[in-house]
This record gives sequence, C-alpha cells and structure tokens, in this order.
Amino acid sequence: MRHCLALDLKDDPALIEEYEAHHRAVWPEVLQHLRAHGIRELEIFRLGTRMVMVMDTDDAVFDPARMAAAERDNPRIREWEALMWRFQSPTPFTPEGRKWTPMQSVFRLGDTA
Repeated sequence: MRHCLALDLKDDPALIEEYEAHHRAVWPEVLQHLRAHGIRELEIFRLGTRMVMVMDTDDAVFDPARMAAAERDNPRIREWEALMWRFQSPTPFTPEGRKWTPMQSVFRLGDTA
C-alpha cells in the first residue's frame, strides 16, 4: 500500500541543510526499524519548508500502532526522532501531538479509463 504524509521544517536554511545531511546518512538502526515494520520503500520530497513522505508498505507486516509502540520501546529510535524534531514542525493542518500527517488522495491516474 502507498502512504503519503506531510510535515514541515522550521524555516531556517541552516537547519534545513543539517536535516538533509542527516538523511544522506540515516542511522543503520533507523533503516533496520523501517524495514522490520514492513516499509518497502520510503522517499521524502521537499518544497521550501513543506515535506511529503511517500511510503510503500507490505500490508501483511505494516501496522502503524505496532511500529509506534516499537519506536517508544527503542532508545536509539527515540533518539533519532528527538533529533529530527529539532528541525521539524507540524503543518497548520496537523492534529495536536502528531508529526507526519496522512494526506488525502484526490486523484489517481490508474483509477481512470
């Protein structure tokens, strides 16, 4: 299944560059965590401070609640998430206490004749 989520970055060019530098060298534990929870592919796109994450998941394995629980139980993943939150901020449409927020699909070419 494909998931699209949105999140903003703080409007600071130095922080944005540092954020992107971290994503050129994602910690191995983070990559392992993502793959272990059924994420087959993940891409993050940026336009200014707005980011969109596209994830393709294995529905037989991917469970957002189980993944969130595993994140809370893993000190290294919590450390990564705390580090990333230095650069990130919720979108104006993000519910309180959330980070990456699911986007609604409004068009899919494959659904047309």
